[in-house]
Amino acid sequence: MPRSKEIQKQMRKKVIEIYQSGKGYKAISKALGLPRTTVRAIIYKWRKRGTVENLPRSGRLTKITPRAQRQLIQEVTKDPTTTSKELQASLASVKVSVHDSTIRKRLGKNGLQGRVPRRKPLLSKKNIKAHLSFARKHLDDPQDFWENPLWTDDTQIELFGRSASHYVWRKSNTAFQKKNIIPTVKYGGGSVTVWGCFAASGPGRLAVINGTMNSAVYQKILKENVRPSVCDLKLKRTWVLQQDNDPKYTSKSSSEWLKKNKMKTLEWPSQSPDLNPIEMLWHDLKKVVHARKPSNVAELQQFCKDEWAKIPPQRCNRLIASYGKRLFAVVAAKGGPTSY
Repeated sequence: MPRSKEIQKQMRKKVIEIYQSGKGYKAISKALGLPRTTVRAIIYKWRKRGTVENLPRSGRLTKITPRAQRQLIQEVTKDPTTTSKELQASLASVKVSVHDSTIRKRLGKNGLQGRVPRRKPLLSKKNIKAHLSFARKHLDDPQDFWENPLWTDDTQIELFGRSASHYVWRKSNTAFQKKNIIPTVKYGGGSVTVWGCFAASGPGRLAVINGTMNSAVYQKILKENVRPSVCDLKLKRTWVLQQDNDPKYTSKSSSEWLKKNKMKTLEWPSQSPDLNPIEMLWHDLKKVVHARKPSNVAELQQFCKDEWAKIPPQRCNRLIASYGKRLFAVVAAKGGPTSY
């Protein structure tokens, strides 16, 4: 059974102070948010020994000295990718020999847990500056400003999806039984690339892209989907098109096409998917499409169209209503990666 978390000395003193004022176990428990059994144990120890100090516990002394602990924390703070095996070798160099699991436990007690790192776009100094500049420029824009862009992007959806973290309940020596494995298929078993758009009032049209998407294909998508979506979503006449800085979007021919068709675009910083709320809709779409388990690319395409059309307008509205929080997050991160 794991050792319970030690109650801080200050809290133990508080228990005794309240007890001495004439309060009972129940009142003390309610006032301090401690279990009644804990309150009783603290008072019992105080009455028996006259102190709230914890006596030394039995058991072998830890091999990791305070100095070695400081060394561990310094190393992982400097380089979070350092492995427990590397830390074990580092301690061995100063004649401290411990198992790597002991190192992980000690780091855990100091609030340092091993976690899978989040994947974020690589940001150059120029990207960070543009990221921050965009957020500061629009921080005080009224809410209706963000309700007028048509937010756009494209994404690739694999037939079987990428393997996320999964767990199975199984007995020893059954790891390779069919029910206990996750089948994989080369290259995801096929994929489909889609372009989509949305606004605060709901999802717009979704286009399936056959073959490679280049400037010509992109212009064809815009021609067939943008204005009908603007009309369906009832955007104001002053609507603007949001697009990222992908070369096929910003090529000379695409820029000329947009100008010729009188489509104004929202100035956009590069490497900023966290500023485009459509990324959340892509996440939603992939989740529900993969839950339907398409068996071929044709089904995958149809499921994408079906599920995109089902996205509730309220979901879109909430994404835009909270847009200011994204900008605040970018400013707080000084243009760096955020949780979005």
